[in-house]
Amino acid sequence: MEHLALYRKYRPKNFQDVIGQDHITRALANQIASGKIGHAYLFTGSRGIGKTSVARIFAKAVNCEHNINGSPCGQCPTCKRLEGESDINIIEIDAASNNRVDDIREIREKVKFTPVGTKYKVYIIDEVHMLTDSAFNALLKTLEEPPSYVIFILATTEAHKLPATILSRCIRFDFRLVSVQDLVKLLQNVFDKENIEYDNDALRLIANAGEGSVRDTLSIADCIVAYSEGKITKESVQNVLGTTDYDILIKFFDILKDKDIGRLLETVSEIDNSKNLSVFVKELSKQARNLLICKSCARPNEILNLPQETFDRLLDQAQSFDEKTLIRFMQIFGGAENELRYTLSPRLLLETLALSAIEGDSGEEAKKN
Repeated sequence: MEHLALYRKYRPKNFQDVIGQDHITRALANQIASGKIGHAYLFTGSRGIGKTSVARIFAKAVNCEHNINGSPCGQCPTCKRLEGESDINIIEIDAASNNRVDDIREIREKVKFTPVGTKYKVYIIDEVHMLTDSAFNALLKTLEEPPSYVIFILATTEAHKLPATILSRCIRFDFRLVSVQDLVKLLQNVFDKENIEYDNDALRLIANAGEGSVRDTLSIADCIVAYSEGKITKESVQNVLGTTDYDILIKFFDILKDKDIGRLLETVSEIDNSKNLSVFVKELSKQARNLLICKSCARPNEILNLPQETFDRLLDQAQSFDEKTLIRFMQIFGGAENELRYTLSPRLLLETLALSAIEGDSGEEAKKN
């Protein structure tokens, strides 16, 4: 049997299944329930957070024969027919590869035909910012005054690239990155349904690696499942992602605090033999940010969502640094991302960055003296 990727298998079927976008799903469901449906919508936000999924659910909901509080029932003949990806009443267009004016003119001709067996014909145009200027101009008139049975949903990761004339004709919804807590709950639900054993720490690592994207999180989970034999553990996740245990990060920042150049170079050598240095530098920047949150926020673990033992260690270490130093560490390690892509010696770059972090403190002390 063909394997179906987790992000496809667990794609939400109704508004209640969508995570992290309650401000959008509630508004859309209310519009459908009240019958006050717009003719053009703009869904914008980062990748993998539900724009296309919500568009598909909306397309089903406006045509559902017995919607439940604005959400598709999933049981009526129309809902079951629209679950297929080839229904002629829901048209998905990838603007990245269909961005010419002729492609839009074809849409303008097809919107003249009424939907078959449904109330609305819904056009979902993904990556709409990729349309050419002439294609946008061709879309403009149809978008402004479409037939009463046509709804346009434009989806993009870069709304700033859309002409103001297009933006002004759409109801805009901004999708948010999904919180680590919500991603952990999603992973628990998925792994429980798949009968996969796991450690809670492993789930947290996967969720953090997903960086707010549901699709990325489930894709990473797929890789972890393929790698792991039996139970998914923190160690198996770290092996696949090349991520670093908090013990090493805390040790590294202790070395920066002590300004111990010898230990610093020895530790970089150890890390180079076992870790992806590009990932490690990114984690150093994130660790500096976590310490800054511990140092300056009233309820830091509500933001960090770390295991209590790890959080207590971070909170203790944060007292050894002032906020200005932690901000400088973030700038040093976070600003090296592009350099790491092209350097021939990641180890030398990491050593240079770490020494700059130490030297920065020394330089400031010298100025004071």
